Formats: sequence, structure tokens, C-alpha cells
Amino acid sequence: MGYKILTLSPGSTSTKVAVFDGTEALFRLNVTHPADELKQFDMAADQFEYRKETILAALEEQGLALADIDAFAGYCGAMGPTIGGTFAIDQTVCDHVMNAGVNHPAILGAPLLYAFAQEVGRPAYAVNQPDTDELCDVARITGWPGVYRKSHVHCLNQKECAIRCAAELGTTYEEANFIVAHVGGGLSVACHEHGRMVDTNDVLEGAGPFAPNRCGDVPAKPVVKMAFAEGADKKTMDGVVGKTGGLVGLLGTDDARQIIARIEAGDKWAEVVYDAMAYQVAKYVAGFAATLKGKVDGIVLTGGVSHDPRFVAYVTERIEWIAPVHVFAGDFEMDALAAGAIRCLEGTENVMTFTGEPSWKGFTMEGAIDDVEA
Repeated sequence: MGYKILTLSPGSTSTKVAVFDGTEALFRLNVTHPADELKQFDMAADQFEYRKETILAALEEQGLALADIDAFAGYCGAMGPTIGGTFAIDQTVCDHVMNAGVNHPAILGAPLLYAFAQEVGRPAYAVNQPDTDELCDVARITGWPGVYRKSHVHCLNQKECAIRCAAELGTTYEEANFIVAHVGGGLSVACHEHGRMVDTNDVLEGAGPFAPNRCGDVPAKPVVKMAFAEGADKKTMDGVVGKTGGLVGLLGTDDARQIIARIEAGDKWAEVVYDAMAYQVAKYVAGFAATLKGKVDGIVLTGGVSHDPRFVAYVTERIEWIAPVHVFAGDFEMDALAAGAIRCLEGTENVMTFTGEPSWKGFTMEGAIDDVEA
């Protein structure tokens, strides 16, 4: 029997909840919130009590009480750019996220966890929070003055899979170098050097390989032309960047299973598009090998699409000359939250105190051009 850890991740229309006994999940739930119930709330912050009660009810149905839990950990949005690792959730964190001007239920992660923890006198943690930004300076520069790259990737799953890969290799995350490609609804490739994500694409801003529902890198001039075309609107353009681009835009679906079935039925367009996504992933991975000067201990493929042997084989044959390829298909975010909490309870990871000071505030050196806000 190990520590019992409650983990949660608030989403737009549901809240993921899981309880772990050590590294074993006692249960995993996706508590849905019907649209007719959510419409009573003007802002995401107003959902706090509603979400709290639904989580407690789900816990009760599983025969558990808050007093049974040794620690709480979750997906905590709006903390702003920080280095990776685990932060203690306290009132400072809660005040920061609730006043960050973000209207998404992810801001409720920290306040919910803190409320539960305070009730039973146990710790609450934010593990590798989603705004983690550890990029090195040269990775931030673009050729557009004032436009700098930032880190928006699947940080929690990225780091968890790198930690698991390090364990398989008999080393630690902090001692090794990894390139991790997470291919799910979004697609992130990150370069992990001795425990820090020093370079990545930006999932939110439309950079990197195209994804199942995101456009990725595209030539700039055609986009400018479309943006200024008659009838163009910002919502549509933003949609292609983050919701309706990628496989959805090219093939009408982001379901890899449907696309594979079409390929097997002889759909040549589906084949070339699907292979193009894998091709771009391989190119990005190979590019990050240069960032690490060729000193790569392992390459990791993760995310839902990594369940597909065809995708894995296509990427692997193009990059396995760099380093061994390890596949951790699926999503390990809830497991990662529990694992982070356990490391803190066992004293193998230092718990950080959140100050609100961002890990990157823009370039301050002489001649630097101010960051252009999107």
C-alpha cells in the first residue's frame, strides 16, 4: 500500500478525476458537466462550488472520503510561465490564477485542490503546470522583430514519458537528453536537455508539425493574403490554427482510426496526408538532435496517435539512427500528477514555492525589441 493521491484536471465540459494508491489507479473518472448546467455560470471562475460538489460526489460513489487522501495534485492553468517541477499550491497560487484574466475551467485546478487539502490538512501540488517555459534564449528568436517563441506544449505528459524512458535506460531525467513527440489532438515535439525543455514547437500559436486538428507551420505570405481577403474574419483564421486545421481540414476528421481505414481501402489522398504528418514529426525530431549536438539518449513517441503501428513505423525508420525510439502510447497526465506528488512526499523531489515571478519576461539586453502581444 502506498500514498493515496487524488488527481484532477478540469476541462471545458468535464473534470477528469482519479485516485491512485501509489502508482496504481484505484479509479479514473471523466465527470461530465451538461451544457444546460454550465450555462448558469457567466464565467469559468463561477463554477468553483459546482465543480467541487461534483468531485466530492464522485469520490463518495467510489467509497472514498477526503480524509483518505494523502495528497492532492492537478492540472493548474493560468500560473504563467515557470520552470518545470512541482509547486506547493497555496493561497498565492490561487489568487494568481483566479485573477489572471483567463476564462477557462483550468484555472479552477489550483483552488479546488487547495480547498480539499485545507479541509483535511494535507498538501496540494501543481506538477509541471501547463505554462511551463524553460526555453533557451536562441530558441525564442524569430525573424519577425518583437515576435518571440514561447513554450506551449503537453508539458506534463512530455516530462512524465521522459522520466519513464530514463528509468528504462537506468538513468534519471536530469542526467539524460531526450526528444519527445506527443501526437494527440495537438502535437508537440520538445527537446529535453538534462531535465529542462530547452526547445519546443508552440501548440497554441500554430507552430511545428501539423496536427490532427491544428495547422502547424505554414508559409506566411499565403496566410497574410487570406487574412486580408474579402469576407475573412479572425475567428475563422484562429480556428484553422487551433481547431479546424491539420487532419480535420485536409481529411474532414482527426480520428486516426478512420483515416487508417480509408488508407487500407485505397484512399491515396488520406495516405499522403497522414504520412505527411508523420514525415513532419520525423523532421522536427531530427532537427532537435542538432540542438543536442547529437547527444541524444532516447527518442520518445507518445499521445493517442502513437497507438498506430503504421505511424510509429514511418517515424521510427527516419529517426532511429539518432537514438533508440521508445513508445509510450496514450496519455499519462493523471499518472504524472500522482507520480509528482509521491516524489514530493518521499522527499526525492524538492517542492517549490510559487512567487508569481515568470520564468521569462522578455529580452532585456540592449537592442532587444519588446515582445509583441498576440
